Amino acid sequence: MAEPTTISQVLPAPILEGALTAFTKKLEPLIGQQINTAAFAPSIAAESQLQQDARTAAAGLGTLVGPDAFQPFMSPYQQEVIDTTLAEFDRQAAIRQTADRDRAIQAGAFGGGREGVLAAEQASRNLAQRGALQAQLLAQGFQQAQAAAAQDLAARQGLGTYQTQLGQAGQAQQQAITDAAAAAAREAEFEPFTRLGLVGQQLAQIQPGAFPTQTVGYQAPGAGPSPLQTALGVGTGLASIGSKLGLFG
Repeated sequence: MAEPTTISQVLPAPILEGALTAFTKKLEPLIGQQINTAAFAPSIAAESQLQQDARTAAAGLGTLVGPDAFQPFMSPYQQEVIDTTLAEFDRQAAIRQTADRDRAIQAGAFGGGREGVLAAEQASRNLAQRGALQAQLLAQGFQQAQAAAAQDLAARQGLGTYQTQLGQAGQAQQQAITDAAAAAAREAEFEPFTRLGLVGQQLAQIQPGAFPTQTVGYQAPGAGPSPLQTALGVGTGLASIGSKLGLFG
């Protein structure tokens, strides 16, 4: 019968073997696991209310330009001002006309042809001056209304720009919150893989000899006789017995 064979096997240190076993057990459930990508799908933050209001206001700015844009800014008291101013002009013209007539009477020229010509010329001048004054007042009111309309348009445009900027800032902040939430969801979804990946990297970087190994030896049983050896042994035994009994002469 053959001698038993001694076999030696070098195994990792128990602490390292335990770590590898635990790592494998944690890794097995993750193989083939579905990733919920919907949890961190990219999305765009909606427009803020300020942006929507600014767009609505900008659409209405078209009514503030054009040839009639000044009309809402015309003073409701303009005609009253014109009437009062012209009334004062007429009063002053009447005073001048009275003074001219008095001078003509004192000069003995009242009712004469020259006095009539002078009175007609003065009346014509008064009428022209009165028309020019009225036109000036109308033009002044128009210019003031135009200036007010331009100021209002600029103020509305400035307010719209400010609202847009505030709205964009609000949207950007909301986008940042949305992106942060998506990043957190993605990190949570991949956390088991990331954690095991880091552990795997650390295990892979362990240098040989960092932990003492363990050597396990055991003996394998010796090999038994072959069938031929068994047959020959049996045959030899039988021949010896037969010779002693005189079976073979």
